[in-house]
Amino acid sequence: MTPHIEAGRGDYAETVLLPGDPERAQWMAQTFLEAPRCVNLRRGALGFTGRFRGKPVSIQATGIGVSSFLIYAHELLDYHGVKTLIRTGTCGALSDDVPLRGLVVSSAVRAEGPISGQVFGLYQSAGPDEALHALALQRAADLGIACSAGLTVCSDIFHHPDGRARFDEPRALGALAVDMETSALYRISAQFGARALSLLTVVDHVAADEQTDYSERQALFTDMTRLALDVAVNA
Repeated sequence: MTPHIEAGRGDYAETVLLPGDPERAQWMAQTFLEAPRCVNLRRGALGFTGRFRGKPVSIQATGIGVSSFLIYAHELLDYHGVKTLIRTGTCGALSDDVPLRGLVVSSAVRAEGPISGQVFGLYQSAGPDEALHALALQRAADLGIACSAGLTVCSDIFHHPDGRARFDEPRALGALAVDMETSALYRISAQFGARALSLLTVVDHVAADEQTDYSERQALFTDMTRLALDVAVNA
């Protein structure tokens, strides 16, 4: 076990899906995995391992923001030997072309904010695994899942004094959405030579000032989870 994960070696599959919310991790495992078993309860960051179409897959909650995410990602990669990380997260849409409740595939990421900048300096710049990214777009088309692909922004400062104005520059650059963990995912995966992909469901629209209700969010993650698992078993 590690300081933050009580699972032993071999308890995680080589491919792990990474939602932030422990409730989402549990919902994903119980809804989609065959014979899921809980492998981590420590600090309430639930982790599960089961099978999807016969292939071992794990799901591990990572909490909110870069610092929490990096703890779990590092321990999965370093101690548990995980080879592929697929973030199944939430985001805020920045582009008028990205709908509320839509799905975004992060093709590249830009880090924003002083806190993120300090942490990200530890890791080299990186993006998604090209093969995983291409597979995700192909499988989304095959499954009839609508998605947007492109630049996303990462900032782990949620309540910012500049409000929505801080995203004026990223929007001008064509950024589709903002989340709180993707840059950390891509950079630490590159550090360990692992594959990474970030799939994000739009739960609020920064440009339109709209948001989903928390009570509907689990149901919103069906397409994202289907796509992530399909990529996991076909990669």
